[in-house]
Formats: sequence, structure tokens, C-alpha cells
Amino acid sequence: MPIIEVNHVTKEYQLGALKNIKQTVRNAFARLRGQQVEQHAPFKALDDVSFSIEAGEVVGIIGHNGAGKSTMLKLLANISKPSSGSIQVKGKIAPLIEVGAGLVGDLTGRENIYLNGAILGIPKAEISRKFDEIVTFAELEEFIDTPIKRYSSGMQVRLGFSIATSVESDILIVDEVLAVGDLAFQRKCFDRMESLIKSKGNTVLLVSHNIRQVEHICQRTILLDHGTVVADGSSKEVCGQFFELSDEKIRREVSSRPHDQGRNEESDVAELLDVFVTDTSGQRIETMPYMSEVMFNARFRTRKPLCNATFGFGVHTTDLLYLATEINEDIFHGKILEPGEYCVRLTINQFPFLPGVYSLRIGMTAEEGCRSIFYAENVAHLQITAPESIRTQAMREGFVAMRGSWSVVADDNMTASTHPNLAKPHNNIAA
Repeated sequence: MPIIEVNHVTKEYQLGALKNIKQTVRNAFARLRGQQVEQHAPFKALDDVSFSIEAGEVVGIIGHNGAGKSTMLKLLANISKPSSGSIQVKGKIAPLIEVGAGLVGDLTGRENIYLNGAILGIPKAEISRKFDEIVTFAELEEFIDTPIKRYSSGMQVRLGFSIATSVESDILIVDEVLAVGDLAFQRKCFDRMESLIKSKGNTVLLVSHNIRQVEHICQRTILLDHGTVVADGSSKEVCGQFFELSDEKIRREVSSRPHDQGRNEESDVAELLDVFVTDTSGQRIETMPYMSEVMFNARFRTRKPLCNATFGFGVHTTDLLYLATEINEDIFHGKILEPGEYCVRLTINQFPFLPGVYSLRIGMTAEEGCRSIFYAENVAHLQITAPESIRTQAMREGFVAMRGSWSVVADDNMTASTHPNLAKPHNNIAA
């Protein structure tokens, strides 16, 4: 039986509803005279959304900004009500929607723990029992009796997350809170979330723009777009669909504007004209089979003579995870690159990345101090494909194939007489 049921839920907001006194009076007189008053069309943050979640499921909710993710969580947490449709939630909810939002600046950390615990429905005796654990996790032992208005923003967030995750609940509703604090504390938050999921079997709804995090934590993912559900299924498939949609959006944006020259220190020295990918015949491509030969090309114009020019191509994911970089310092070492137009090309015999969508970045430096001439990311895109018939689980779990060889041998401490089914140490068994 589902622990959460969402049936044909729509949430509308009236845009432009706030008016000044003059406009309000004007509209009132217009109504008295029988004249029409300008009405703004309602904005549908959610539009006829339906899904159900079973107890113990860990579900991610993803989508672009404005897709309706946070609105959905606020409805589930009963922070706001739907305009139409119904929501049924069975069990106690712990909403981690705005971590630290309920902290009071003039109160100490200790006082805020008891106050926020009460707001979240934790009995005082339970707060006292968990007090040391909350303080230790937040790493605030020295500052717990200091008013939190003197805390840094990171310290306040740590305290808020520590309090919120101490709630005993059936359902956790989490909105972007795994991105709090510094990297070390983010790792602690991530580990605590995994502990809550695995050891206590909580039902979890997670909203995050870190799609790889959702893919790792969640068994199932719901993709929202403009307030509607466009996909609902396994996290691997739905997150892959989101990356494809994001890549298509990036492609459109890149094609509709000049190349972003990024950290271009002196535009009067050189400019990047075009970056494109070609196959072995020189044809421009955006898709290619796995492990094919490919060429990265960059057209640029120099306006002044440049000495010791260096070029670099890099490959990254559409969410800017750097995967590889190839830099050449030899082409123009000790030489002068005269003003003019050029095309630099990098040929890769077997592009090593597994099926998926990848982006390119390009950089150029020159002269003694390796002065940056131009640098740009997301300048071209390449989709690697493979027939479904040859796809393996490894192709869905990473970026490159390790291409190792497998063998099984008997342990030196074991003997063939006691373990007759094992191979002798000198015999390898090819996988």
C-alpha cells in the first residue's frame, strides 16, 4: 500500500497579484462602472501531477529550474495546499526543505537546538538525549553557547542540518540540503543520508541539481518539466534522459550565440572562431560509434605575433565534470605564430569514453608566462553511441572501460585436495 499518493494535483499562482494603492482604487472604480479589469493568467507550477510512492522507496525528483520540484515537496510537507487534486501521506514527515530557516539569531546554538527540535516535533527529553550527537555532528562544540548571529553562514547550515536529520520519521523530504557547508561536511551529510536510508529504511524524496548524486542514492527518479511529469522510472534511465534534454538545451544555446571566449584576457590578441568535431573523412559530426577515430578542430584568428603558443583540448560532461585534457606544447615551441587565421586539430585514434553525451573545452596560451589567450567550455558536443545488443552493465556505470583481463587462481594457503574445484595456482582461468 502506497505511503504517498498524489492524484491529479495542480498548483496555481496568480502572477502580478500585488498592486499599489493607486492601481487598486482604479480597478475598484472600473468594476463599479462595469468596465473590465486586466487579469493576469494564473501560473501553473504543477499541472495534473499523479504518482505514488511505496514505503521504503528512495525517490529522486529532478528537472530544470522552475520545473515544480520544490513546489511538489512543499505540498507533500503540508507547507502549502494544492489548487486542485489530492495528496495522501501516511506517516510522520521530516521536511529538510530550507535548512536553518528556523534559526533565531539572538538565541545561542544550544537554545536553537531545543527551539528547532520543538518545531520539528521532537520531545524535549529526546532532544536532550541527542544533544551531544547534534553538536558533535555540526562540529560546533566551542560555539554552542554563542548567539548564532555571530556564526558564519556555513556554521548555521551545519547546525540546521544536524537538527533536522535527528528527527525520527517515516518520510524524509530533502531539498538540496546535501550541498551545504564545505566539501568535508558535504561528505558527512551524504554519509548520514545513506545511513538513514539503509539502516532505518526511511521513505525518502530527494530534490537535487546534482544528478549523479540522485542517480547514486535513489532507486527511482521522477523528471518534472514545466510542472508535468515527463518520466518516472529507474534512476539510471530517467537521469540519462535528463542529461539528453540538458545537452539539447545547451546545443541550442551554443548555436544561437557566438562562442563564449571564457577567460579571454586580451580580445585584441586572438579570438576563437569555431570549434567542431569531424570524422576521418573530415565531415562534421555530433554522434559517433563507441571507440571510433575522431578529430577535434578549433579555428582561431590571431591579430598579433605570438611566441610559444600552446593549445589544449579537454573533454567534460554537460555538468562540467572534467574527464580528460590533452595539451600540446611542441607545435610552436620557439616559433612565432604570425597574424592570420588557423585551424588546430587533435586526432584521437579511439575515443575512449563510454556511450553518453560529452562536451569539449579549448584553451590557448602563449609567451613566457603562459599567458591565457582564450579559454572556453561547452563549445562543442559529441554523443557516443553503441548498439543496445552490445551494451553491458559496465557501459552504464562510468565513463571509460578498464578493459582488464580476468583470472581465478587458488589461494596459496589452500590445497587442491581440500578444494578440488579450484584451479591449481599455476593455472589461469580466462573470464
